Amino acid sequence: MIVVMKADVGPDSPEVDRVVEMARRYPDVQTQVRAIQGTTRMLTEIYLLGATAGVPKDIFEEFPAVEKVIRIRARYRAIGRHDGEAEAVGFEYRGLQFTQDSLHLFAGLCAVDTRENVASVFRSLQAAGLQTARAGAYKPRTSPYDFQGHGAACLPYVFELAGKYGIRVLAMEVLRESHVDEIREALERTGHPTGVMLQIGTRNAQNFELLKAVGQQDEFPVLFKRGMGIPLEESLNAAEYIASSGNPRIIFCLRGMRSELGDPHRNFVDFAHVPVVKRLTRLPVGIDPSHSVGKKVKGPDGLLDIFHVTAQGVVSGANLVLVDFHPQPDQALCDGPQALLIEELPHFVEDVQIVREALLARRRVAERYAAPPAVAAG
Repeated sequence: MIVVMKADVGPDSPEVDRVVEMARRYPDVQTQVRAIQGTTRMLTEIYLLGATAGVPKDIFEEFPAVEKVIRIRARYRAIGRHDGEAEAVGFEYRGLQFTQDSLHLFAGLCAVDTRENVASVFRSLQAAGLQTARAGAYKPRTSPYDFQGHGAACLPYVFELAGKYGIRVLAMEVLRESHVDEIREALERTGHPTGVMLQIGTRNAQNFELLKAVGQQDEFPVLFKRGMGIPLEESLNAAEYIASSGNPRIIFCLRGMRSELGDPHRNFVDFAHVPVVKRLTRLPVGIDPSHSVGKKVKGPDGLLDIFHVTAQGVVSGANLVLVDFHPQPDQALCDGPQALLIEELPHFVEDVQIVREALLARRRVAERYAAPPAVAAG
């Protein structure tokens, strides 16, 4: 059960104390108070945990400071929508809003290789009007002999260049808790020229200790990638580890599923789940077309499969696109075959804008058909 307080009621208010006191009168019921800073308002929520089936809603609904009481309908209670009763408030970071209605392109290097390539990519992103990017410093690889990333050594120049070219937020994968500390220290040394969104890759989707670690810090938001070979329910419960540890600023990213049905793509594209995840959870939803398709192939219409797959996600309502670009993909140290050329960035951005406009037009049509028919005068 979740007791949602009214907008002007803070987590340390006497009204919250009275609700907690009432809840504790029931045996085997524990309480957790959480403040969620959304893009438009702060929510104070009180979670009643344990044997709550016999706890009536009306005793809490009678409190003047209570907005509503929600019966939990999914195991992922902190991120769940619970049949639309829980509000998806999103979050703000570095002056950018991340909600179920926003859209941000995180384009860049899957793995940082040289300072020159980082500068080239960031310069191109700035010219295209983008303020978000991806840059991998730590890379989990299938083979122990493959390039594992430059690690902490590249962080200072990556952050400095991001600040120079107006990149407000970088998506950067972390593999263990110490990587979060290294990112924090490098940002402090360079004067915080940019922000970092911690990325949990698909290989760590069920690394529960890492999920709890990124959840216990509130400095950085988290981009969580769906596990490549587990059901959606398990991935949502994994994201719940982050939220239940204290950090609700999460974006859930679809990146394709490992399946024998994936060919001719690297993975079986799961972007039809964009509206599903938005219906089930309060989280913004991202897509990763590069790792879904895994290669640059062009259709008879002259459009790359990565363009088409991106369009499928965006027209379904995706809020973030994580996509690989590289100045010289044939020389990339990681995932070069799937990286788009810098020269293709303007086309990609314009294509995404076209599809985004189509989504907004579809929503307007849906609203028009959902509206009650006008009553004729007289």
